[in-house]
Amino acid sequence: MNHTIGTIQEDSLRPLRSWGRGTLIWIAILLAAGTWGFYAYYYQLRHGLASTALRDYVSWGLYISTFVFLIGLSHSGTLVSGILRITKQDWRMPITRTAELMTFVSLLFGGIMPIIDLGRPDHIFNLILFGRVQSPLMWDVICIFTYFVGSTMFLYLPMIPDMALCRDRLKETSSSVRRWMYRKLALGWTGTKTQWRYLERSMTIMTIIIIPIAVSVHTVIGYIFAMTLRGGWNSTVFGPYFVAGALYSGSATVVLGMYVFRKIYHLEKYMTLKHFDLMGRIVLALTLIYAYFNLNEYWVPAYKMAIHERHLLTDLFSGEYAKVFWILQFGTVLLPIIIMSFPKGRRPNILAATAVVVVFGAWLKRYIIVVPTLLHPFVPIQDVPADWATYFPSWVEFSVVTGAIAGILLVLTLYSKLFPIMSVWEVEEGAEVEETKKLAAEMRSKRAATEAVQTNVY
Repeated sequence: MNHTIGTIQEDSLRPLRSWGRGTLIWIAILLAAGTWGFYAYYYQLRHGLASTALRDYVSWGLYISTFVFLIGLSHSGTLVSGILRITKQDWRMPITRTAELMTFVSLLFGGIMPIIDLGRPDHIFNLILFGRVQSPLMWDVICIFTYFVGSTMFLYLPMIPDMALCRDRLKETSSSVRRWMYRKLALGWTGTKTQWRYLERSMTIMTIIIIPIAVSVHTVIGYIFAMTLRGGWNSTVFGPYFVAGALYSGSATVVLGMYVFRKIYHLEKYMTLKHFDLMGRIVLALTLIYAYFNLNEYWVPAYKMAIHERHLLTDLFSGEYAKVFWILQFGTVLLPIIIMSFPKGRRPNILAATAVVVVFGAWLKRYIIVVPTLLHPFVPIQDVPADWATYFPSWVEFSVVTGAIAGILLVLTLYSKLFPIMSVWEVEEGAEVEETKKLAAEMRSKRAATEAVQTNVY
């Protein structure tokens, strides 16, 4: 076996061989947070939505803000694994699985949020039984379900050769359950030319399909807001604006995943400074695009100051939400652009810190889109208590969302301890390509030296 290939396989399989005490403590913490989230949701089911801060004014609050945020993060796989795969960018190979995993887990928990927001989860069946095709909500359900199925296949297909590798290389260190799991997931893979041809063809088809589906998902989520007659949402820019925001936050999430897995599993020689520099350039470009749409969202209505937008914009620019609004504009958009414009700002530590700011800002931005707009309806709601015209999430909402975040981290942790976090066969393929390029360069160099000597002789 080639020494490089053997090293890649060993480095990829090492985290799967044993679970340290730190990993077990971390899993216990996440399970505790998830259990508390389940308890809070049980409390909500027992006492109804009255246990939350959701009222007639703000019927979409923290839950829907988190839903839009998580669906946005799911664009990470589309960007890194999809677009870079279809454009044949070889440097993507060590980070594609991280991106695809982020997509899967974000959709898994993001899709739960609207059901939690319903209050009675059984009402979801009404959408299936009595849903209207004219409704953007119906489009949203269809798009997200399709995207989740496609993303699951997109994550699983490149795993098949690696499942065969785990099946063959982890016989002694795996339990019988894990050996059975690897055997079933490998689907009888032996690495024949026919199997490789089918796999490559399937990956090409899924890549072509998944990109427009991903774009449609966040476009439709934008339509849910834009097709509602409310000042602040009644905008034609929301479709592309939401797609740009999703790519902006999704690419930053990939950077965070790269940084954490690289640090914990010592993958520095695979996820190199080059990968962080290139991902930093991508995040920078997407942040600039997002800043452009962000300017359009507020500049156009602010220039006109139409009656229905005036109170909302005043609240954002100089009122109750002014501090949060301006921190968002300067702290999570302008500042990351300045940092990532310099090469040092695209180094792993600084870039990861910037990505944290971007991701947090993306979540806070969704909150700003949802809540202040709902607090400023066209006609004030009659005969309701005064405190219903304000909103701040209750302990129930915070606990449920915290439980969901813990669930995301738990799935990421368990996945990284059960399956290779890098696509081993793609990294091997990349190493072989690099070796071929190196040998070709050496041959060209020797040929040039020989020709130079011959020229001097004659």
